[in-house]
Amino acid sequence: MPTYKAPTGDTRFIVNEVLRLESYGNLPGFESATQDMTDAIIEEGGRFASEVFAPINQAGDEQGCTRHPDGSVTTPDGFKEAYAKYREGGWGTLSAPVEFGGQGLPHVMGFVMEEYLATANHALAMYPGLANGAVSAILAKGSPEQREKYLPKMISGEWLGTMNLTEPHCGTDLGLIRTRAEPQADGSYAITGTKIFISAGENDLVDNIIHLVLAKTPGAPESSKGISLFIVPKVLVNDDGSLGERNAVSCGSIEHKMGIHGNATCVMNYDDAKGWIVGEECKGLAAMFIMMNAARLGVGIQGLAQAEVAYQNAVIYAQERRQGRALTGPAEPQQKADPLFVHPDVRRMLMDAKAFTEGMRALCLWGALQVDLSHKAASEEERQMADDLISLMTPVIKGYGTDMGYYTATNMQQIYGGHGYIREWGMEQFVRDSRIAMIYEGANGVQAMDLCGRKLAMNGGRAIQAFFKLVDDECADAGANETVALVAERLAKANGELKAATMWFMQHAMADRNSLGAGAYAYMTLMGIVSLGLMWLKIARVAAAKLAAGEGDKAFHEAKLVTAKHFALRSTPQAGALRREIEAGGETVMALPVEAFATA
Repeated sequence: MPTYKAPTGDTRFIVNEVLRLESYGNLPGFESATQDMTDAIIEEGGRFASEVFAPINQAGDEQGCTRHPDGSVTTPDGFKEAYAKYREGGWGTLSAPVEFGGQGLPHVMGFVMEEYLATANHALAMYPGLANGAVSAILAKGSPEQREKYLPKMISGEWLGTMNLTEPHCGTDLGLIRTRAEPQADGSYAITGTKIFISAGENDLVDNIIHLVLAKTPGAPESSKGISLFIVPKVLVNDDGSLGERNAVSCGSIEHKMGIHGNATCVMNYDDAKGWIVGEECKGLAAMFIMMNAARLGVGIQGLAQAEVAYQNAVIYAQERRQGRALTGPAEPQQKADPLFVHPDVRRMLMDAKAFTEGMRALCLWGALQVDLSHKAASEEERQMADDLISLMTPVIKGYGTDMGYYTATNMQQIYGGHGYIREWGMEQFVRDSRIAMIYEGANGVQAMDLCGRKLAMNGGRAIQAFFKLVDDECADAGANETVALVAERLAKANGELKAATMWFMQHAMADRNSLGAGAYAYMTLMGIVSLGLMWLKIARVAAAKLAAGEGDKAFHEAKLVTAKHFALRSTPQAGALRREIEAGGETVMALPVEAFATA
């Protein structure tokens, strides 16, 4: 049976030493985030995830969810009890607003918990995770009455929430949706339509689910400009906050999926269900992007999560499994074979995994800090800078993070050989579960186009120029440590390749939009490598300073420098090949007629 232990030591290092969270104590919401407080949350949150969520992950995958004839859904054994403990512990309230029952801590701490829960039990963590996106939209676009009516119980976890976007005939192209919203005399709307792929759409964890549904009002444009957003509760809520009648919304079926079997991915039917508009009519796209951006960062964390749990188990297996001898001669002559750890190719995969998971953890938490600073930094200039950076990085964290999460999970499965393909070891579940993260909340090709087609050009390229300067400044301030200097040198070269690729897009994309589309994925990957390189440079600088001062855990900091060097030597060189791929343009991609793809 696979195991999981939350990487609390690494998280503390990033939060306390790399991000220096306590140094922001003068900002609103940060005053309570003392090191004693954050350390306690990290340790207790890690223990909770490891002891409560993780033990039921594999069993939940095997059992799955059950839809009953009345449309109700039962989650796997133990999920309801584990969720109740999650709610009782207040884990969902960490970074939620104080005025609605949250603790008001920085988003950094919320992201810490999201990682631990998703690593311990991806399917179960999705239930409260999806509610976070709904909360974000209501908080930003809902009326004061809607916020007061729904947010306290959603933040406390007493109610859950969902996002209803996709329909059978359309996914990314939301302008094609057919769900309709007819205005009623009492100010509500009658919502009619079918939504698919609705994660946590129906379940037995809570008494009410607040669905956020995209629909079109009569006469609205037949495009994305005609979309409105509606609150459609599973159970209607009375004016005093008590539950009233059941609404006309039901689960028609549960999707039969490759992975995340413990999460009820539902077909949802709305039959003149009662709903209320959120924000302005035909302005639902803006509200939807608030949900989507929050969810995309969460999905990036899921990529890290599946890589982390697969890595942890592969390390244990490589220590225990004996196969062959070391290339330099028997490492343990008294044994019939050496552990897998002696083989360079096994070490290669494990080092790549270590470099990704630790670097990605830093990137996710750094991203969370930008979310906080975009609202709470002392000056407008700092707030704008943080907002620019997180807007630019969201598709990278989601796209590159989940691509590499899946790649890492499959490499860790590879270390097990044939046993990795057998269910009882748990590795095949990590691979299956990690695959969905590359698809939902906008498939990664869509993330690449969002990055290249929208984010690069926003505000005259202000965000990407800020990112370039951030990397350049960090490289210029590398210091004298030999390893740190090497990491800075390799990162500077990779950043140069990213700049060149950006310039090529500027020169060619307007004349040939297909060149932009053909190169977008490679560009997103290239930016992901530079972003992780930036994190490793930050990490290496801290580790080198600690070693020079004789502070902290010597072995821990030495391992950080070796891993930073590994990433610099073996990952950043990919930047040049990716730039050349981008510069190949779209000619060969688009040249063949459709008939040429036929194989018969």
